Amino acid sequence: MQSKKGNRLGNLQWDKYMVYIIFIAVFIVFSITLGNKGFLGANNLMNVLRQTAMISVMAVACTFVMAAGQIDLTVGAVAAMTAMIVSLILKNTNSILLALAAGLGFGCLVGLVNGILITKLRLPAFLATMGMMQVVRGSAMWITDTAAVPIENTGFNFVFGVGNIAGIPVLILWTILFYIIGILIFNETAFGRHTLATGGNEVSAGYSGINTVKVKITAFIMSGAFAAFAGIMYAARLQAGRYSYGDGDEMSVIAAVVLGGTSMSGGTGSVIGALFGSILMGLINNALILAGLSTAQQTIVKGAIIVIAVALSNLAQKKKN
Repeated sequence: MQSKKGNRLGNLQWDKYMVYIIFIAVFIVFSITLGNKGFLGANNLMNVLRQTAMISVMAVACTFVMAAGQIDLTVGAVAAMTAMIVSLILKNTNSILLALAAGLGFGCLVGLVNGILITKLRLPAFLATMGMMQVVRGSAMWITDTAAVPIENTGFNFVFGVGNIAGIPVLILWTILFYIIGILIFNETAFGRHTLATGGNEVSAGYSGINTVKVKITAFIMSGAFAAFAGIMYAARLQAGRYSYGDGDEMSVIAAVVLGGTSMSGGTGSVIGALFGSILMGLINNALILAGLSTAQQTIVKGAIIVIAVALSNLAQKKKN
């Protein structure tokens, strides 16, 4: 009897459930240790969801990128540049549609360039997207000489940032919408299956008729578009465009996706797991602030979390193999 129970535990796919186990454990620990500091307060928990909304949205598309065996370091920089583009267009034309089209178009363009650099020029994804990250971030700084651009369009700010509908912040509603879309595409479409096949074994996927180049380019375009929308949310929430938005978000997004059960080497992934990974990162960040840790100490802890997340992913993958 014990042997059968042991076998069941041994056969359990821990990489699929790791994020949920960690999430529950961390939430219980913080509830006990920081309950008297307002951790369990409805306003505090709602604030965590609002603050993590942008990371959560970027993590949806990053799941596709990483499941295809790639990595995208440009997401934070794309968010910043999109916020600058949107704020400048709103300042000069006050056209929300034009601002959205330009911002999302820019994100798709960066994703397309990333995909071409990686698939056509055969550059490693890490180096290609790191270089593009610097180009985009530098452009965001240069476009207004690092000056912030205020957004006075109240309709834009309400719909994409500071508004509430039926008592629910619009940032949370946008996050829910993007996850519904992401889950449906990943789990129910041929593109989702092709993404996993490409990341699992690109050669075999190619032999089975899958256009792996198209899959990877599409995943990067998705990543650029979702990062651009996160930039729109940043701009609306803070009612201004700033070059510093999204600084370091690429690491938080990667950690969230890996914690959520997506392998760094590709072939596996979970969109809903990425959401839990993102919220988990937000809870930890919130707890560190409530605990009174300095910015330097918070950075150390976040770095350690990323290392642990990758280590857990690798261990789970080895057990699976």
